[in-house]
Amino acid sequence: MGAQGTVLLDFGAFPGLTDATVDVTGQAGIGAGSLVEAWIWPAATADHTADEHWLEELQVFAGNVVAGVGFTVYGVHRPASQAVDTGQGTLLNGAFNVAWVWN
Repeated sequence: MGAQGTVLLDFGAFPGLTDATVDVTGQAGIGAGSLVEAWIWPAATADHTADEHWLEELQVFAGNVVAGVGFTVYGVHRPASQAVDTGQGTLLNGAFNVAWVWN
């Protein structure tokens, strides 16, 4: 395994945003062909309880690898009640914990 860690994905102050990104840097060993993964880490933040991490319909992805630098974590709030094929999300605010790994 290359490296692992956590990062805060921040949707900003109320009323918030539909999507957010955060760059993970300082990954000197990451290569252009490295595989990256991200997922919700249900631990309390200043904005949300651990339970809220489970309940919010937040999807997270990792990508945009830059060799010797890092990658980007992407998040979108997309409730199941909304048709996924619209490509739209609904507003979410505050920061959520996201765990990541690359190899």
